[in-house]
Amino acid sequence: MNESLSLPLQKLAIRPYGLALSHQARAALKAQRPRCVWLTGFSGAGKSTLANALELHLHASGLHTFLLDGDNVRNGLCRDLGMSDLCRRENIRRMAEVARLMVDAGLIVIVAAISPFRAERDAARRLFAQDEFIEVHVSTSLEVCARRDPKGLYQAVREGRITHFTGVDSPYEAPLAAEWQIDTEALELSEACGQLAALVLKK
Repeated sequence: MNESLSLPLQKLAIRPYGLALSHQARAALKAQRPRCVWLTGFSGAGKSTLANALELHLHASGLHTFLLDGDNVRNGLCRDLGMSDLCRRENIRRMAEVARLMVDAGLIVIVAAISPFRAERDAARRLFAQDEFIEVHVSTSLEVCARRDPKGLYQAVREGRITHFTGVDSPYEAPLAAEWQIDTEALELSEACGQLAALVLKK
């Protein structure tokens, strides 16, 4: 027997359950302020490097964290998605929903993803309470990113082996009012990490 429900019936059958334990109580147990730190920028900008350094810094300070890296998530939760605009939007939607659940668990969640479209980042922000979402624009220039080319992607673009690549033949919409901006070509990693950690821990 097919037990699947039509979309209208799903809307009737699925109702969020009111949990007795609040996310404030979970955070209090960890003695920290849960937040989502969202790093966006071109491929090769230094998002993952900075995110990893930030998590190590916060962990060393006794804080409870988790890092959602775009490539890692695409190996599991989002491995069914391609690279079309529609798939990229769904990829960011899923990452944002997971990040929200982790913030509800009382964690400081760090997201490192190109997330090229402003509307999807704004939608992610709306999932969180005021001051729980920190957008970080890793604004390293496309020229520097292409020169670094850590994965060989820009070379593949030049050779015509990859198309629909952010910043080349697919748009990147830079944040209009990010809480913090960093050019990793201009600032040492240790200094950038310290500044971002101070922002995350600001009351």
